[in-house]
Amino acid sequence: MSLLDLTPDELLTTTRSVRKRLDLTRPVPLDLVRECLEIALQAPSGSNRQTWHWMVVTDKDQRAAIGEYYRRAVRTYLTSEGSCASLYADHPVRHPQQQRVGDSVAYLGEHMADVPVLVIPCLDAKEAPEYNEAGMWGSVIQAGWSYMLAARARRLGTAWTTLHLMYEKEIAELLGMPDGIVQAALIPTAFSIGTDFRPAARQPLDSVLHLDTW
Repeated sequence: MSLLDLTPDELLTTTRSVRKRLDLTRPVPLDLVRECLEIALQAPSGSNRQTWHWMVVTDKDQRAAIGEYYRRAVRTYLTSEGSCASLYADHPVRHPQQQRVGDSVAYLGEHMADVPVLVIPCLDAKEAPEYNEAGMWGSVIQAGWSYMLAARARRLGTAWTTLHLMYEKEIAELLGMPDGIVQAALIPTAFSIGTDFRPAARQPLDSVLHLDTW
């Protein structure tokens, strides 16, 4: 499959969390997922340990089971005080944006089981550095992001989600994961409906930039 004609900056600024625009009816070739994972393996990791593992779930029954856990987690999350949909309630611009995010989260919660490929980046905690949490998780998160960038370039939509971790133990047992393997995320992967994603609204750089001192 030919890659999208995107500059590096365009790729980095238009790789969105895709939920409602995942094509739930179109199969995703496993070879395409493998291409994206081969690129993900080029990401840096602590001391070059490469302690990551990648769980790719395509089986319909397993996806259904994971989807049910995810649906429960989404419902719990969206009714909590920390829900994305409730943030910035007094802000005339950001609150409507957060409500749209909440709506798309709810949609994915109802349709995770229908996504053709679920990718779970994992970490072997027994082999990962224990100096600090940043060092440990920094050995898999950027690889997951690289996977998402590679997927975008290949017309695939993805989203970085972690709500399934409310049921991490149950999902680990379902997938036969050994002790010591921890899950970093759940990345639904499907062809995107259209590829015309744009940069998202973000806070101005100067509101979060600190030069030399806070």
